[in-house]
Amino acid sequence: MLEIKNVKKIYYSKQGAVRALNNVNLSIGPGEIIGLFGENGAGKSTLLKSILGFLSYNGEILLDGKKLGQENIARLSFATCEHSFFPNLSPQMHQEFYQMHFENFRQKRFEGLIKFFDLSMRKPLKTFSSGQKNQFEVIMALSQGADYILMDEPFAGNDIFNREDFYKLLIGLLEPEETIFLSTHLIEEVEHFIGRAVLLKKGEIVGDVRVADLEEEGKTVMDYLRTVYGYGADRVKNALGEITGEEL
Repeated sequence: MLEIKNVKKIYYSKQGAVRALNNVNLSIGPGEIIGLFGENGAGKSTLLKSILGFLSYNGEILLDGKKLGQENIARLSFATCEHSFFPNLSPQMHQEFYQMHFENFRQKRFEGLIKFFDLSMRKPLKTFSSGQKNQFEVIMALSQGADYILMDEPFAGNDIFNREDFYKLLIGLLEPEETIFLSTHLIEEVEHFIGRAVLLKKGEIVGDVRVADLEEEGKTVMDYLRTVYGYGADRVKNALGEITGEEL
C-alpha cells in the first residue's frame, strides 16, 4: 500500500509563495490502475515527483508502512515526458544497466515491448523521435520490476493507433500486484483502461471515484470531471462575447 498523508508542497519565488499541494491524502493499493486528472497547474506532476522523492515536501509518504528510501525505492518506477534515460546510450546499454541494478528486471517484457514499438536496440536514444523516446521511457518503467509504476503524460508525441494498441497490450501484460498511477489529459482514451479516477484542483484532491460506480450511474469520467470542476457549457460563448463585444 502506498500512503500519502497530509502532503504539502510550497514553491517560493520572487513573486511570493505558491501552494502546489495542500494536505493531499491518498491511499493506493496493489493491483490498481488509477488515472490522475486535473487542469494545467493542478499539481499532478508535483505529486508524482514528491512520491518519488524528487521534491522536498511536508507530510508523509509511506510504502507498506515504511518511509521511501534506498531499501525500497526500487519498488517504484517512473515514466515522464521530460525523460529520465541517458540520451547517449542505446536501449541495449540501458537494458544491461537495469539488469545490473534491478534484480527484478523483466527481461522478457522489455524485449517484447521493444519489438512491439519497433525500436532499434543499437542506436543512441538522442537519435529517436519524441514519440519513440516516450515509448522507450514507458518500456523502462514497465520493465524495471517495480510494484508501483508512476506515469506523467507518457504518451505525448504518439499517434492514436499506437496509444490504443498500447492500452490493450498493457492490460494483458500487467501482473495482478502491479499498480499504475497515470497522470494524463487524454481522459476519454484512458477511462476504459483505468479502474479509479483521482481529481486534483489547485493542489487539493477534489474527487476520488471508482469508474465502475460511474458506469452504474450511466456516467463517464468526463461527466464526473465536468461536474466536480463546475465546468460551464456556456464558457466559450461568454468568452467570445467578451472578446468580440458581440452578444452571441
